[in-house]
Amino acid sequence: MVSRLDGQDAAFYYLETAATPAHIGSLAIFETPKGGVDYEDLLALVDARLALVPRYRQKVREVARGLARPVWVDDLDFDLTYHVRRSALPKPGSTEQLTDLVARLSSRLLDRRRPLWEMYLIEGLEGGRFAIFTKSHQVLVDGVAGREIDQVVLDPTPTPRQLPDEMWMPRPEPGTSSLLLGAAAELVTSPGEGVELVRHAVGDVAGMLGRATKLVTGVASILRSATNSAPASPLNVQVSNSRRCAVATTRLADYRAIRARYRCSINDVILTVMTGALRNWLISRGEPVQASSTIRVLVPISVYSTEPGVPDEEQPPPESPARPEVSSVLVDLPVGELNPVVRLSQVAHAMGDEPGPVRQVAASSLVRLSGFAPPTMHAMSARVASTMSRRAFNLVITNAPGPHMPLYVAGAKMVEIYPVAPLLRNQALTVGLTSYDGKVFYGMNGDRDAMPDLDLFPELIRESVEELLDACG
Repeated sequence: MVSRLDGQDAAFYYLETAATPAHIGSLAIFETPKGGVDYEDLLALVDARLALVPRYRQKVREVARGLARPVWVDDLDFDLTYHVRRSALPKPGSTEQLTDLVARLSSRLLDRRRPLWEMYLIEGLEGGRFAIFTKSHQVLVDGVAGREIDQVVLDPTPTPRQLPDEMWMPRPEPGTSSLLLGAAAELVTSPGEGVELVRHAVGDVAGMLGRATKLVTGVASILRSATNSAPASPLNVQVSNSRRCAVATTRLADYRAIRARYRCSINDVILTVMTGALRNWLISRGEPVQASSTIRVLVPISVYSTEPGVPDEEQPPPESPARPEVSSVLVDLPVGELNPVVRLSQVAHAMGDEPGPVRQVAASSLVRLSGFAPPTMHAMSARVASTMSRRAFNLVITNAPGPHMPLYVAGAKMVEIYPVAPLLRNQALTVGLTSYDGKVFYGMNGDRDAMPDLDLFPELIRESVEELLDACG
């Protein structure tokens, strides 16, 4: 029996266009250990870990005449060297050269004739470092069926963990007639599937996605009501098929100091930092910024259910839940407010009225439950954003906590990790954050035409953090 894409995965698969690739990117930078790490080392490591992510040896096959959703089939011609590739920057490669390469790689669609992922070993970085850039299609990273490739190649010690040898034998691919018969049988037993097929036939894939929202496994969408559309913003334009990327690194200790001073959450501080950066970005463009100006952001947050009647500090940690959940909140960032402390107060007030019995998952819990959680959490956040009206928000900001201990690939210590989240059809910018080993890393993915000044954001973010620290006294 074939494994079929569920309703939401099928919608993501069909909605993808050259201008809106549906893959999640992750850029990790490593210190080169004594003895080095070369392409053959990475290839051997990935080969040994693929048994942990079986979907990464499978491809998507569409059913003739669109009579059913696509199915997963083993790639009989699976070629690991096609998926794990090697690149290099002219030494000493700068951060700008690295992000320019990542932007070009992010702009390209994955090859649908093969398993939907790629990994790049990028050599030649300044300081003798190297980078690994990975991109995986959203149908691969759903937070339920399996983990993301980044999660399984990372180890908590410089010595890679050993796994039993696995002999992989691909299953024969079903024939066209077999798939058609299976599709016909499903239409008889599940007539509701016909609605999705009609939607796809008439091009109403967005309608399919809306219907599939209730089928999302592992995503709890708890949204604040938005009675009107998001304010007009230069962030909302039709995007091209080219990208720009930028990254910023900040100290987690600074966020903790601000949190302690003003008794708010780390997430409140992060959103306030982004509010200050967005305010100064708008001013640098000559955009009108008035006291009442706002930018509406969609903020997916990792949460889990609480026990009724039990104080938050006494709540037990989640015990091996089947999957993490994402609660999504719409927040109007007060970019018109001049005072950074007042901005923080307004953001904390907006975020402090979370409906329902949920609370945020601590980084330690997420890591324990999901391995290296950020790639999966960013993918789930992108899924939530894709199910909403394009007019409901101006920007998506995803924040996925990572471990506060070093991780390694083939003995090389990971020192930086930046998410590269996908753009939606009218979203010129997405911002992803990951905390790791005492730092907070920002990854910004922007449309090349609409965001020619994206390289301003790293400094604007650092200035916004300093502004809040100065206000602490």
